[in-house]
Amino acid sequence: MWKARIAAVVPAALLLTPLFAFAQQSGTTAPVVQWKLQVMQNGEQIDAFDGTTTVGQARTDTHHHVVQHDVGCKDQPAGSIDLQRTVTVTPIVADASGVTLAVDAQETLEDAGPQRTSPSGCKLPPQPRQVSASHPGLRAPPGDWASWQIIDKDPQLVYRVSASVANTPAQQ
Repeated sequence: MWKARIAAVVPAALLLTPLFAFAQQSGTTAPVVQWKLQVMQNGEQIDAFDGTTTVGQARTDTHHHVVQHDVGCKDQPAGSIDLQRTVTVTPIVADASGVTLAVDAQETLEDAGPQRTSPSGCKLPPQPRQVSASHPGLRAPPGDWASWQIIDKDPQLVYRVSASVANTPAQQ
């Protein structure tokens, strides 16, 4: 019984394979998007990412910023913290009305409160905190910026994105 099914399926597959290949070759290619992402903390730009990515594909970048604080009873430089920021940007739609991007972010931030002291009065380093956020469809209108507020205070953290369809050789 199964041999009869295979015998019926194989010729059909052989006939349809060239049709699938032709459809893929003659189909349009996915648009390529140029995007910029600004990281704004308390109203000031503290970091930026940019890239050129095909619709449907993701790009991940990580930036590191190591800070060091004076700690202990003698205020000695120590207590370094790697304030790491990883952003993944995926264009999901690009047309004349704008570009929609999926954005994933992982941040390591310093505690915004005053520096703490130990029971003996010695300075302790600020404690890092982890923040993860995802936006499934941030829409950037043509020639403008779209904003996404990740944290509302202590500190306020906003991502701003702009994006456009990149010029390809056929469009130039």
